[in-house]
Amino acid sequence: MNSTDIGAALRELREASGKEAKAVSRGALMSASKLSKIETGKAPVGVADVERILTTIGVSEEIKARYMAAARAQATEATAWRLYRRLGFHRKQQQIRALEGSMGALKLFQPSLVPGLLQTPEYVRAVLSRKDLGDDALVRAIAARLDRQQVLYDPTKVLRFVLTESVIRWRLLPAAMMAGQLDRLISVSRLPNVDIRIVPLDSRQVDVPGHSFVIRDDRVVTVETVHAEMIVTDPRDVALYLQKFDGFERASLSGDEMRAMVGAIRDDFLR
Repeated sequence: MNSTDIGAALRELREASGKEAKAVSRGALMSASKLSKIETGKAPVGVADVERILTTIGVSEEIKARYMAAARAQATEATAWRLYRRLGFHRKQQQIRALEGSMGALKLFQPSLVPGLLQTPEYVRAVLSRKDLGDDALVRAIAARLDRQQVLYDPTKVLRFVLTESVIRWRLLPAAMMAGQLDRLISVSRLPNVDIRIVPLDSRQVDVPGHSFVIRDDRVVTVETVHAEMIVTDPRDVALYLQKFDGFERASLSGDEMRAMVGAIRDDFLR
């Protein structure tokens, strides 16, 4: 099945279920326009889109498995950042917020920079300023990313972050602002539903970082490369990321040990 075939099949399933397109688009966390383009084959359909649509429609597990397999077989799981630039980075942040609102658990590994959910406004600006956005687009993107951080205070979510020590030493900001960013990590780490861990550089390792990744509900993995974002949904591939996350989590410092380490590095910035 190609993308057009899958879109037509999704429309037939929706109509057979008796659900209006507006209700399905709302439940699947997408615009009515996007759903229409998917159903008519005018837009490529991603695996995550198919899963959300089928879940909202309420099909059987057998039918869901069949169409999920077809979607995995044909879908292009990479979206170039230049396409998000056309869409607007603030809209991309809003899309991520919708995903974070619907998930129950998040596991995030980051060897390069402080994750967006944990960034101070100054750090957000430093990261997004590298994308050569116009002033208005930059302000909207910063506000949208900061707005996402409300999920940290949702007690129904379980959020686990593993960072390498290099992340908190990388001087993306002036020293005083970096100290403020590390204070932010210490503060958020005390939330009951948030676990932040640091992998020390001087500890013996059996794995290499490679790149950052985010796992949502142990089912969907998002990987960011220099040129594109990739979505991984094949259970066999997701299992590889879960294994990698668990390994780095076991090699990391947590709780008071982590806070003591971050506090010491913060003090170094202030000297």
